[in-house]
Amino acid sequence: MIKAALCKEIFSRCISDYHVHDNVDQEMKSPYSEGSVEGLLYHKCWIDTVQWHYEDLIRDPEIDPHEGMALKRLIDASNQRRTDMVEATDDWFIGQYQDVKVDDNATVNTESPAWVIDRLSILALKIYHMQEQTDRSGVAEDHVAKAKAKLTVLLEQQTDLYTSFEQLQDDLQSGKRMMKVYRQMKLYNDPSTNPVFYNKK
Repeated sequence: MIKAALCKEIFSRCISDYHVHDNVDQEMKSPYSEGSVEGLLYHKCWIDTVQWHYEDLIRDPEIDPHEGMALKRLIDASNQRRTDMVEATDDWFIGQYQDVKVDDNATVNTESPAWVIDRLSILALKIYHMQEQTDRSGVAEDHVAKAKAKLTVLLEQQTDLYTSFEQLQDDLQSGKRMMKVYRQMKLYNDPSTNPVFYNKK
């Protein structure tokens, strides 16, 4: 099982590591071994953290159109890396539960364990940046109050989601739920299924 405490620790470390330089072009330097589940979690969160800041940059109303299009390409590529990392993490989970005897009446979860991790990684980023808003100086008291209220909700959501994540893993291990994964099939990333590409041939 991947414990909630481990996820929180890795995501927190990753986000803090990124913000040492706070630069989307910086190289990831993971403290975890490649191929380990810890390494997967750190890499996943790093991709999300860089993309978070790409999304900030592209919303600049004065961005040069050419720079904006180049940034959009980076976001597209980042989204694909994010999906690939989720699927690699689900492969890890498949390996963990491959020998489990599944109950005859086992249920299927609405999302795979790795997509829950995806949500938890994004949630860690929301919490980090909402905390920043509560600590800002030179803003109206109302801004800080609203940020604190939102932060309270995000922290509650995080607790609930981590609890559900551990329960899901317990159920998968016991066979109450079935480990079933549907791969993402993004037609727009495939030249053979995106009409903008194949109609040009």
